[in-house]
Amino acid sequence: CLLTGNSSLHLLQEDPIEEKAKAHDGNKPEKPVGHQPSIYTSLNERKADFLEKNQEHHSTTLQSRSKHQEQLNKGKHSQLLNQNDGASQSGSYTSYWTLLLVLLISVPLLYILWSGMPSLLDATLSSRDTQILQAFRARMKTLKNTYQSQDPNLWRRTHVFLEKHLNASHLHLEPAILLLTAGQEAEKALRCLSNEIADAFAFSQNATSIKIDGADKAILDSDVVKLEVDNELSSGFREGKKVAVVHRFELLPAGSTLIFYKYCDHENAAFKDVALLLTVLLDEQSLRKSLTLKEVEEKVRDFLWEKFIGSDVPASYNSMDTDKLSGLWSRISHLVLPVWPEKGLPVEGCT
Repeated sequence: CLLTGNSSLHLLQEDPIEEKAKAHDGNKPEKPVGHQPSIYTSLNERKADFLEKNQEHHSTTLQSRSKHQEQLNKGKHSQLLNQNDGASQSGSYTSYWTLLLVLLISVPLLYILWSGMPSLLDATLSSRDTQILQAFRARMKTLKNTYQSQDPNLWRRTHVFLEKHLNASHLHLEPAILLLTAGQEAEKALRCLSNEIADAFAFSQNATSIKIDGADKAILDSDVVKLEVDNELSSGFREGKKVAVVHRFELLPAGSTLIFYKYCDHENAAFKDVALLLTVLLDEQSLRKSLTLKEVEEKVRDFLWEKFIGSDVPASYNSMDTDKLSGLWSRISHLVLPVWPEKGLPVEGCT
């Protein structure tokens, strides 16, 4: 501003010689104002230029200051964001280490608890299994002392076969099927012993047994017998009974025996945690004790073939045929054991 002012003052100053010349020429007529350059006009133009430049400078300064302030604000904002990111990362790290610490503590505890639970469960199951097996063995020991004429194979195989099914640790994929057979002279022993074994099996589990007599159904219609047997077995097993005895299986109408597909199947039996004892009384008077278990099984098979599909058996749509009997036999012949006659058995009932 001073520089501009000085220059303006310098322009206002005039040389003395020029002043004299102007005084000398004072009598001359003046030129029109429009054609004479004005000092004030020049000053005003310079002042306007100065103000314009000053305004531009001021606006530039304000813009630079605003830009600088904006940069500062951006810097502060980015710094705050960085601080927040750092805080969030620090929080994430803290959460991560906390979670890791919890896992390190909880995993061993869960492992200890999980490893201990099966032991407790096994102890409970083994205790229950032990009680069941002890009760069954005690009853079977009593029976062995009563039926002293029986083959040792009967006791040994029956023990193994039924005890395996009594052990709850074994998965029950199918019911236990036991077939006992005898000659005419051992009819009493066959009935009594089969009832006693079934009762021992049920007693050990605090249950009862189902009793079905084929002789009572021999003259009935095959479909009627099938329905009756199905109802007796289903209702009994649903009520909690654990074993069924079917006396004189050979006297059942041939077609009705097909119902045992449902209860004796290897994979799809209706009840898998039960036992079925079937008895077959052969026509011959006695069984030779010299027969092997395989020969006894073949003898029973041939006898049932003759009973169910012999030439004198009437044929019908629901009657037995070779294929059906083969399928039935494969389901009921898991274990076939002979029973020998016993002395001293009561005339009425069984001890």
